[in-house]
Amino acid sequence: MNILVLNAGSSSLKFQIIATDLARIRKDKDVRVLRGEVERIGAEAVVTVQKGDGPKQKLTESLKNISGALDFVIRWAASPDSGVSEIESVADIHAVGHRVVHGGESFTDSVLITDEVMSGIENCIDLAPLHNPTNLRGIRAMRDLLGPKIPQVAVFDTAFHHSLAERSYLYAIPYHLYLRYRIRRYGFHGISHRYMAYRYRTIRNLGREQTNIVSLHLGNGCSAAAIRGGRSVDTSMGMTPLEGLVMGTRSGDVDPAILGFIAAKEGISLHEVETMLNKQSGLLGVSGLTHDMRVLQDEARQHDDRRAKLAIDIFCYRVRKYIGAFLAAMGGADAVVFTGGIGENSPEVRAKICEGLEWAGLSLDGEKNQKTIGAEGMISRDDSRLAAYVIPTDEELLIARDTARCILGEPNPQ
Repeated sequence: MNILVLNAGSSSLKFQIIATDLARIRKDKDVRVLRGEVERIGAEAVVTVQKGDGPKQKLTESLKNISGALDFVIRWAASPDSGVSEIESVADIHAVGHRVVHGGESFTDSVLITDEVMSGIENCIDLAPLHNPTNLRGIRAMRDLLGPKIPQVAVFDTAFHHSLAERSYLYAIPYHLYLRYRIRRYGFHGISHRYMAYRYRTIRNLGREQTNIVSLHLGNGCSAAAIRGGRSVDTSMGMTPLEGLVMGTRSGDVDPAILGFIAAKEGISLHEVETMLNKQSGLLGVSGLTHDMRVLQDEARQHDDRRAKLAIDIFCYRVRKYIGAFLAAMGGADAVVFTGGIGENSPEVRAKICEGLEWAGLSLDGEKNQKTIGAEGMISRDDSRLAAYVIPTDEELLIARDTARCILGEPNPQ
């Protein structure tokens, strides 16, 4: 079946069409028919599309909203202009899989979308006010465009972390606040961490129970996960994606008292402080230049920029500290796995993170590390007790597979 995979943002849309079914999943023979992205929705949008592994094409179209963007993508894919032989008409899209950011405590697995499920996603809007409303708009738009008979599936970014124990997900605040408002650690990037665990055990020919890794999703958003026996036992992001590692524009961990201190000193509201920590902090805040790690590395190399170097140092130190903490919490692991735009493409950052982890048995192979850019492979020495891998993430593949499994009635393996 041809599954349209959607990741809807406020002004952007990422999409893929993947042909899969239970037989293809078991043989790892899923086919990526089309992928693309729509940027600047609400104005003259830029649409980037790629058929299979072919060259990328850029199109422009005036698209007012997410509904218009989805209508354009579907009709273009089904038109002769696309050259996508698998999609001759809109009827050749058999199902839709949606990345939904927050499932709260209600959704611990991927589910077929019903009116009740949509109400449940709405109930989680307080937990993800920037994301869940957009995800719902995408679901409603697809129902309008394709009709209610085309099945849609919600795949939740928080679901993988529902295996956390109470000691991992509860905050040490008055317990009644958890009972009333479900204030707890939920964790994010769950689809990506789950994919890393799946690929790692596939590469190593291991069973799920033998999968013991620290996974690192390092991009503009960053998170770490402790995965023991194939299940998430701890993760760095919390009730929101703000907690944990230093990110492109997010601060990560800070002393909570800082919020009130900044508000009083700057004469701004707590909401404005929270916005500052989300959008003006992290690599951008420390460097004063940019949130882009590539630009910071260029500034450090070419101009010896002190604050660019400082931002990189803080970023790498925080990741290394979390690796150590998770190794202690897990009682050790077999590998550290890198993914995300930085994790997949920056040998320098990976090397800096791994500096000083010799005590844990991690010995990086400098040559392998330098050669592994945007590709899958082991970057540690063969005799390293703690291995290190790069595994490019593929969240869309898991969303497509979960969608097929939900429709065909097969349980989704986490």
